[in-house]
Amino acid sequence: MSSEQSGKVIAIIGAGPGMGLAIARTFGNQGFKVALLSRNPGKLAPVLAELNSQGIEAAGFAANVLERQTVVSGLEAVRQHFGRIDVLEYSPADPTVARVASTEVTHDNAQEVFDFYAHGAIAAVREVLPEMVERGSGTILFTTGASSIYPQLGHNMFANTAAATAWLRNWSHALHAGLAPQGVQVGHVAIAAWIGQPGATAEDIAPLYWELHTNRDEVEKEFFPEQTDN
Repeated sequence: MSSEQSGKVIAIIGAGPGMGLAIARTFGNQGFKVALLSRNPGKLAPVLAELNSQGIEAAGFAANVLERQTVVSGLEAVRQHFGRIDVLEYSPADPTVARVASTEVTHDNAQEVFDFYAHGAIAAVREVLPEMVERGSGTILFTTGASSIYPQLGHNMFANTAAATAWLRNWSHALHAGLAPQGVQVGHVAIAAWIGQPGATAEDIAPLYWELHTNRDEVEKEFFPEQTDN
C-alpha cells in the first residue's frame, strides 16, 4: 500500500457480506480504514470479524436509507470514530422493496424506490460533500443495476427501480462534471448480473470501484459477467 492511502477512510452505506465486504476488502488492502453502515449493524459482526482478521481496521454503524436522519447520524458517528471520510460508497439493497413491471408502476411503488435510492443518496452526499470540497479531495461512488443505463433490461420486473436508479446515475454524471475541477471524484458502477452467479462474484466486481477511485477522469464502469462455455 502507498503511504498516501494509509489511514484514509471509506464509508460503505448498505454494507453486507457480499459487495460491501468485497469493496471493504479491496480498499482495506490498500490501507483504508473501513466504516460499514447498515440498517442492522448487529448483522455486520461476521463481516467485521473477517476484515479485522485480515488486518483491516473496520467498524459498524447504523443507517437506514429510508430514514434520512439516520444516514446523517450514521456518517457523523463515522467521523467521530475515524476522524474523516475520504470515500463514500452508496449501494443499499433490500429484497422487500417493491419491484414491478413497467405497466405496474404506481405513485406508491415509485415513491418507495425514489426514497430508497435517490433521497437516501442525497442525504449521504450532502453529509460528506462540504468537507470534501473544503479539502479539495474525496470520492463518491454509487452502485446500481444495469437497468439504470438500459431500461429494457428491467421492463418486466424492475421498471420502478430502473427509473429511480437512472436518476441516480444521471446525478452521478452531473456531480462528476461539477466536482472534478474541485478535486472530488464521483463515479457510478452499473452491475448487469445477479451477484454471486458464475463470473459475477463480488470479488469480480469490486476492483471497478478502486479503478474509479484512482482513475479520476472516468465516471462510469459497467459490469457484465463473462460468458463461459459449458
